Amino acid sequence: MADPVDGESSATIRARVEKARAIQRERLASYGLHANSAMAARHIRKFCPLDESGQKLLEMVVDKLGMSARSYSRILKVARTIADLAGEENIGQMHLAEAIQYRGLDRKTF
Repeated sequence: MADPVDGESSATIRARVEKARAIQRERLASYGLHANSAMAARHIRKFCPLDESGQKLLEMVVDKLGMSARSYSRILKVARTIADLAGEENIGQMHLAEAIQYRGLDRKTF
């Protein structure tokens, strides 16, 4: 907040979010779904493929942090959404790393 560099305007962010939502609706419409958060395991397998290095990263994190299969699925859904927001067709390592970071923050207790 103290950073003097201007960030994206609210209008720019809104446009990016609306575009990502449209991508999700289009991708999932034939399954009766409207958002990545509603995806079941079969949808995740179809729409959240990872390359070999991404798969290794996710498996390592899940093993190291003792995450459940549910956490694994949630990370993939969030990574898919991050990729959609970036306008990317595939989930990249940066998207996956960001999703893992959010999940790690979610697990911390204060």
